[in-house]
Amino acid sequence: MRDRTNKAVSIFVVSGGKGVTGHTIVQTLIIQYPENKLNVKLIPDVRTEEKVLEVIKKVKDANGILTHTMVNSDMRSFLIEECEKQEVKQADLMGGLANIIENDYGLPSLNTPGLYHKINAQYYKRIEAMEYTLHHDDGLNAQDLRKADIVVTGVSRCGKTPLSVYMSMFGWKVANIPLVKGIDPPKELFEIDKNRVFGLNINLNHLVIQRQKRWKGIGNLSNMNYTDTKTVGQELQYAKFLFKRGGFTQINISNKAIESTANEIIGLIIDRFGEENQFIED
Repeated sequence: MRDRTNKAVSIFVVSGGKGVTGHTIVQTLIIQYPENKLNVKLIPDVRTEEKVLEVIKKVKDANGILTHTMVNSDMRSFLIEECEKQEVKQADLMGGLANIIENDYGLPSLNTPGLYHKINAQYYKRIEAMEYTLHHDDGLNAQDLRKADIVVTGVSRCGKTPLSVYMSMFGWKVANIPLVKGIDPPKELFEIDKNRVFGLNINLNHLVIQRQKRWKGIGNLSNMNYTDTKTVGQELQYAKFLFKRGGFTQINISNKAIESTANEIIGLIIDRFGEENQFIED
């Protein structure tokens, strides 16, 4: 006989990961029952038999319903068996499809909880890094420089922007600061950890050629000093002075591919801060 009372019913969403998927599925369903008092409680990180038994007891004491998205087949089987023994109502949100994939199609499972969200977390980290990098291009928002995993600095047309964007696609938040002779760089450049700051050196003739290409491409640059060899040389000397003042690591990028420079910088960051501390935590 159905229980038609209007008592509150607790639905426990149990997962070996964070349980976001199961919670979303349950919420999507219960919206179809607006007159019922259905409380959803999330119980994540259930990865041991002891934890399973603890959760089942909790659900039984509450006379609730246990739903689960256990991707580990052994843990899923154990949970279902124990629910049957203890007469706890359970709904398997993953097992039916998983069994078909594994048994009917012979595809093995990794049995790794939280893998979907781990992969997606990496994706969102890359997006966040790219957004940060674009918002901190060419000296923008220097007040947030401390949040950068990597800071690159140098004179105009030494490749700061393409290098920054390239590294950001791999999850690195990169800010780049232009150095202009006669204009002080932002004070934050000298306040952050110097081990995360890289000064880009470039051969004088190579830089002049890059600027000439830009000058021809734009066609309306009025500052002829932009491509003047003597003036450009003075800019490079000024940049080197600032590199030494800040104790920044100097990287020569002349005739070097972006990938090679990026690998050199990232390698130095990992060597200095290790795998666990290579990224700045907000």
